[in-house]
Amino acid sequence: MRTEDLLAAIATGLWHWDNASGRVTLDAEAARLLGLPAEPAELSEAAVRSRFHPVDFAEINGVVQLAVSEETIAEARLRIVDERGRVLRIVRSRSRPRLVNGDFDLVGTLQEVPEPLPGTSAAQTAVTGDWRRSREAFLLDAGRALAEARSTAEVLRVAAGLSMPGFMPDGLAVFGVEGDRLSVIGHHGHKPGDERPFLDMPLDTAYPAAEVIRTGRAIYLPTPDDYRRRYPATWPLAAPFARTSWAFLPLVNAGRTIGAWMAGFAQPVAFTPDERSVLTTVARMLAQALARAGMQESQQELAVGLQRSMMPTVQPDIPGMSVAARYVPTGGGLEVGGDWYDMIPLPSGRTALVIGDVQGHDVRAAGLMGQLRIALRAYAAEGHHPDAVLSRASRFLAGINETETRGQVQDQRFATCLYIEVDPATGLLDIARAGHPDPAVRLSDGTLLVRPTAGGLPLGIDPDTDYPTTRFVLEPGETMLVCTDGLIETGGHDLETGWARLRGIIERYDGGADPAGLEKLADALVQAVHGPSSHHTTGPLVDRREDDIAVLLLYREGGSCQVGTGPRLAQQPVRRAVLSVAQAEPERIAEARAQIRDVLHDWADADQVDSAVLMVSEMVTNVLLHTDGDALLVAEISGERGGRRIRVDVADSSDELPHRRSPGELASSGRGLVLLEMLAGAWGVDPRGDGKSTWFELYEDAGEGGVPPAGSGAPEPSGPSVPEPSV
Repeated sequence: MRTEDLLAAIATGLWHWDNASGRVTLDAEAARLLGLPAEPAELSEAAVRSRFHPVDFAEINGVVQLAVSEETIAEARLRIVDERGRVLRIVRSRSRPRLVNGDFDLVGTLQEVPEPLPGTSAAQTAVTGDWRRSREAFLLDAGRALAEARSTAEVLRVAAGLSMPGFMPDGLAVFGVEGDRLSVIGHHGHKPGDERPFLDMPLDTAYPAAEVIRTGRAIYLPTPDDYRRRYPATWPLAAPFARTSWAFLPLVNAGRTIGAWMAGFAQPVAFTPDERSVLTTVARMLAQALARAGMQESQQELAVGLQRSMMPTVQPDIPGMSVAARYVPTGGGLEVGGDWYDMIPLPSGRTALVIGDVQGHDVRAAGLMGQLRIALRAYAAEGHHPDAVLSRASRFLAGINETETRGQVQDQRFATCLYIEVDPATGLLDIARAGHPDPAVRLSDGTLLVRPTAGGLPLGIDPDTDYPTTRFVLEPGETMLVCTDGLIETGGHDLETGWARLRGIIERYDGGADPAGLEKLADALVQAVHGPSSHHTTGPLVDRREDDIAVLLLYREGGSCQVGTGPRLAQQPVRRAVLSVAQAEPERIAEARAQIRDVLHDWADADQVDSAVLMVSEMVTNVLLHTDGDALLVAEISGERGGRRIRVDVADSSDELPHRRSPGELASSGRGLVLLEMLAGAWGVDPRGDGKSTWFELYEDAGEGGVPPAGSGAPEPSGPSVPEPSV
């Protein structure tokens, strides 16, 4: 019997598709299957295409490319339609593809497809447009989910949750390569410890994953018999999992096989071309996601390692004080930040706390940070005062910028810095600030006050910048917080709203002198900004790692006023704010008003708060207008809530006492003493050896006219405590 007769007897035709010439050659049986006259024919590609369902024909190119990459037979199931688009039959095409100058050449058979056998995946995956649309939707969802995964663990979690159309693996494993041995990167659908037999397996082992990595070709094992026949040595390792079909696919990235992906199925899978196409596409996306996640993790590990290697270890070795510190990197590639902190023993026996932020998030920022930190330590070790340390550091960074400019490197950087010299014995803090956020102090009653300090330009901008020093005392029981702007402004906040976000966390803290409690506060501050970790890149759960965070906390132990063996004395004022306003800094009057509002944040009478702010503004302004010196503001609150007293003193260096005047309606001044007399519960002017102090008091439980109730212990309202000034 001739071959043509034999093929016709089994309803199988031969065809040759030359894509380069656009011609298709059919024998008689192939022509019949396509709905044409049963005789040999040579037709154009367009004529043959019209006999296929449009959706099915669109699949041919993908099937051919898959077969070329796997060096296998190109197999496709195609619906044959008539001139009206009605489906006549389904045929199976099996061809050997060849690529010639980018065009394919197919030689193969066409055979009518019988009804699929029950119990196989083919029975559940009929060739329909709906199935293909569901497959395309699945691949889009899978690609999006894998693209959003940021870590290897997240990639594996996403891969395990993929629901493939028509067939679903119940076990997954991702294998990697370490030298000449196989490693298990991750797995799903297995019990802990199931991966042990596959760990440290040589690549020359007769195991499917090892062969896939060696050859770069996929392996499909539809039945346990196929597995047992092809890999008898390692079949005992796979048999206990009781699966019926396996697919092992190479993970290829940038032309290099980086591992293998195993998908195991509890139900039989025939691994049709459609199913292999889905698995191959997922394997490619999985390889890219793993490579991307691995690179990000490596870069992040390098970034954090570099940053932490330059960070000092803060030791709680300041007598009578506790220290806690945190550094949190931005995250994401080599975004190494320039944030740093330091703790420097000084020749005087004091300790310097330093915190700063070099502009930028890259390796250069980290390098400059390291240089600047070393320079600051050197200047501090020489015994310079805080202002001199920052002045020298600014010249040092400006010199680096100037050198790089001559070398045609235009990437000049600046740095913010806060330098604090701490006297452990007295709690005295000498602070110099270079463009950095102000420190904040948690008072012993929990109130948070941002302490305004004088400052200069960031380091490196102007080598001749001066940095004035601000001095205040950290009282026993108080905690000072200094941080970089990443803690305050992350998440779209400015300085005001950022501090408001942190205020609740700080004021609820009740760690006392326990160093472990201070560490918990540091963790709570970072958590309040970053929130729970998330793999999302958009939406409400996005990670808010916009900037590095550096935090230093300093707690002064103590807080009682016990002296000798006598009775316990009255406790010191629970709140105390101090602010100096220089003649050349009238803009700090606004800071004085803000300080008073912060001190009185829980005062019972809002009108009294407004009165206190108005009187402070008037008193400080008068010092700047009518004297040649600076104004020193001291505000103290004492007593128990509901019956507290606030006393505000504004001192200056002038001996001239204020004079009462009678300003006209249009006068722009002369109302200071009038306001004090109208609004204060008590006020006065006290001469001092080096000037005077103007003061007022307000009482939380004051009655009408600001008079405290009888028996409250507060003094009766009074006029000035000096002889009546002249008019």
